[in-house]
Amino acid sequence: MRARIDRGDTLWFGGAQDALSALLVDQSDFDGIFSTGFGISAALLGQPDMELYTLSENVATVDRMAHVVTKPIFVDADTGYGSVLNVGRTVREFEKAGAAALQLEDQVSPKRCPAATTTSTLVSVNDALARIKAALDARTDPDLLIVARTDAMDPAEALDRAARYAEAGADLIQPISRTFNSYEQLVQLREACGRRLSLQLMAGTWMTALTRTQIESVAAFASYPIASLLTTVHTVQANLAELARRRSGDFDDLPFAQTTMADFKQLIGWHALEARQAHYETGAAR
Repeated sequence: MRARIDRGDTLWFGGAQDALSALLVDQSDFDGIFSTGFGISAALLGQPDMELYTLSENVATVDRMAHVVTKPIFVDADTGYGSVLNVGRTVREFEKAGAAALQLEDQVSPKRCPAATTTSTLVSVNDALARIKAALDARTDPDLLIVARTDAMDPAEALDRAARYAEAGADLIQPISRTFNSYEQLVQLREACGRRLSLQLMAGTWMTALTRTQIESVAAFASYPIASLLTTVHTVQANLAELARRRSGDFDDLPFAQTTMADFKQLIGWHALEARQAHYETGAAR
């Protein structure tokens, strides 16, 4: 990934909250998988993204994703889960799990997802810089990309923080959507920090007006973090409501069509595992 962004490519990521959604992204035309903390908290705990899940639970989810995908995983590492010493451990644990990039944000811990909350409390600039430096020093793979996210809602503060995070060595800078409101401001951000950006694209934000050309002119990473999660929720709710209304064996004309069992078995790798099992059980490996 580092080589691709160094030559000017923009990598597009589909959000995933578990191994199955990661597999779906892997089999799509996206360049990689973004492991969304918002989605992991919802899928794993049925709880909001307020840092209720732990580092170990997040790492375990990414590890399960890595076992079934071939494309790179961009990890949501939240605030780093504690002190600067914890940040170092966070980086090492995600490296071992198979992360190719991870983002660290400058909120206090426990954080609150800015997509759902109206306010965010940030650590001091010096504390945020310490997190970034600890992350950079902890990585053993020089190609692991460290994305510094600032949740500052004041544009001037976001510009200042971004420049300082880049100076500390962050590979990419990620703003939150509500801080800026135009493409021109994203250009200003990129120029102020001297780094390409990481953008999170979500329905209901002003960024939906950005064109592909505009996004790729400023961003090395472009992610749809929760599109798969919200699509799943909407689809399942609609079909369950209709089935609960019918209470019969009729599956015709549901609001959303189901994947066939044959297609699902192909997706999940059923036949490959069946063949492997038969290979060993018949003694063919002897």
